[in-house]
Amino acid sequence: MTITNARGYAIHDPKEYLNFKVVDYPLEALEDDRVTVAVECCGVCGSDHHTISGGWGPWCTKFVVTGHEVIGKVVELGKNVKGFEIGQRVGVGAQVGSCRTCKACKQGNENYCPTPVHGYNTLWPDNSEHQGGYSTHVRAQEHFVFPIPDSIPSTDAASMLCGGLTVFSPLVRNGAGPGKKVGVVGLGGLGHYAVLFGTALGAEVTVFSRTDAKKADALAMGAKNFVATANPDFHKDLQRELDLIIVTASSAKLPLDELLSTLDIGKKMVFVGMPEEGLSNVTAQTLSGNGAALASSHIGNRSEVLQMLDIAAKQNVKPWVQVLQMKDAAKAIQAVEDNSVRYRSVLIQDIDA
Repeated sequence: MTITNARGYAIHDPKEYLNFKVVDYPLEALEDDRVTVAVECCGVCGSDHHTISGGWGPWCTKFVVTGHEVIGKVVELGKNVKGFEIGQRVGVGAQVGSCRTCKACKQGNENYCPTPVHGYNTLWPDNSEHQGGYSTHVRAQEHFVFPIPDSIPSTDAASMLCGGLTVFSPLVRNGAGPGKKVGVVGLGGLGHYAVLFGTALGAEVTVFSRTDAKKADALAMGAKNFVATANPDFHKDLQRELDLIIVTASSAKLPLDELLSTLDIGKKMVFVGMPEEGLSNVTAQTLSGNGAALASSHIGNRSEVLQMLDIAAKQNVKPWVQVLQMKDAAKAIQAVEDNSVRYRSVLIQDIDA
């Protein structure tokens, strides 16, 4: 019998974004290309906080069951699904569907599909709601379900599916590897993954953070250098040294002119942190000095997910995670807001289905 409902921890009002309540709700239809996953655990992402608090705008759904870093087991398969088996451990990240017909999808850039179905707070083309992984079950198109290597624990793999991928994609698309120097701005959940995967890819990583408070952590993760930007002259010894900068901090008050000066000619500063208030403190004149470019990136495609998981398994990439029960989702969201989590939280599903 097809599973028709899920149960999850929902937020009903962005003004009360820590007031999670367990609710039952209908799952979207099990279409021929979809997979149903019973949730084992789910990572906590900064996007969860931005969304349920209303920071990223009005909701698309009546309430929000957040969470888009899901690990679980396959419990149902659409009739056209060929790549998975019942009982197989899999992951589902920050995208669960796309049109599969547009230019982006056909070129392997389904993460840039103009009509994506996100991990939560989102609608399918038939206007049915999709809710996220702070729940018992999620459904996704087969293309957005990923086998998890046996050697990676579920609580490690979970946050890779958004936090890890969000930095892995721009790292590989911009050539991070041996002989390259990568700057990482901010050492939070995303930043720590940028250090871990930048190092795993063979790049020399320099972390920029406001103070020295996280220096020991950055070096323990594999960074070669640590720079405190509270020093107004922090950039002077790094002129045109870096091949790439990944900005993981969600702040509109970064010293962008100084950071841009550390890029080599024609290189990119890629934003994956998404400040709610946007950016206004950079000028074209600053960019022209070394021909630097401002860019951004949106999660990653299927091949990048599989490559990331393969590297994580082979090189034993170990995220720094704190594990809680799903009933403690409010504590985890509060830790994101307070910037006290070190460095990702993962929630163990504890709902009686």
